[in-house]
Amino acid sequence: MSKDTIVIREIRPEDNAPLEAVIRGCFHEFKIPLEGTAFEDPETKLMYESYQNSNDVYYVIDMNGTVLGGAGIKPLADFEGNVCELQKMYFSPKIRGKGFGKQLFETCLKAAKDLGYSRCYIESAPQLKAAIHIYESFGFKHLNGALGNTGHFSCGVWMIKDL
Repeated sequence: MSKDTIVIREIRPEDNAPLEAVIRGCFHEFKIPLEGTAFEDPETKLMYESYQNSNDVYYVIDMNGTVLGGAGIKPLADFEGNVCELQKMYFSPKIRGKGFGKQLFETCLKAAKDLGYSRCYIESAPQLKAAIHIYESFGFKHLNGALGNTGHFSCGVWMIKDL
């Protein structure tokens, strides 16, 4: 697979179903709890509609018209301050380990800065070791507990970074 066949672009309405399949597939593959995670978020079925505000954005990784992953930026729910959350960063096994996660992550962090956020927050599951390693390599620091109110009580990794 060559990188020139891959495009990182903003989400479109027709991306909802394939993106939902990628997201849900990761939960089963990595044995992440289904309750208290993005698996049961209502927006997981409606990703395009959920990222249409002026202060959020969601990107997908598209290979020849097939959505193979994505990630987005939104304000951190129920939190005072200018903090965004990196949300729903999941990838198909077809593109893992090829550097696309880092590219998408960089795209999201740039978008967060462009949207005017001062800090970026992440919640993750401990099973997603490769993702956590990427976050650490970009300077995210571990927290002792959750910020805001994401509803993801089964996520046990919380991290933040100044932008």
